[in-house]
Amino acid sequence: MDAISRETYGGLSDARIVELCLDRDQLAWTQVVARFKRRVFNIAYKFTGRHGDAEDLTQEVFLRIFRSLDKFNRGANFGTWLTSVARNHCIDHYRATKREREVLVSDLAHFETATAHSGNPQSLVEDRDRSGLVRRALDRLPAKLREAVVLRDLTELTYQEMAEQLGLPEGTVKSRINRGRAELARILLRARQDARRASSEETRARGSRGR
Repeated sequence: MDAISRETYGGLSDARIVELCLDRDQLAWTQVVARFKRRVFNIAYKFTGRHGDAEDLTQEVFLRIFRSLDKFNRGANFGTWLTSVARNHCIDHYRATKREREVLVSDLAHFETATAHSGNPQSLVEDRDRSGLVRRALDRLPAKLREAVVLRDLTELTYQEMAEQLGLPEGTVKSRINRGRAELARILLRARQDARRASSEETRARGSRGR
């Protein structure tokens, strides 16, 4: 294709580009990648925190999108659908790999709103066991609350985006986020208290043995 043809492709609507992709038009698919690569990369980077890993995940996302094009509802917004596929793939990737789980743990330790529920939860996890504490706390959340916390605080979806993706009213979404954060902070607080109690008992035990 010459430069004029490329310019013509660049001016086509997303819907038309998708139709051409389904007709196995390679240049049309190149346009899809060009239009949405930055958006997909930004989502992937939030999960990995590493440029190289985000690039790899971005390629995986576009492969998944390419294979799923025939499932796209032509009456829907393609950009919204693509974003949903990208986020879902990143969430699946996080759940399946220890590395992405540890990245989430690091992000969860900096919840801004958690302090309103338990004093200062961030200080509870600022030691060598922080990642383990938060990971276990996250795993103990009910699935619906954990999903809400992950989507809001890790992927940074808006309330409206979450409502659309989950098929729920915005009020329900906000409620789940607040309950999830509060429960996470409560679990972290109890875990830290248990750790301090165990440490004190061990110290007393050492003292008794030393007498």
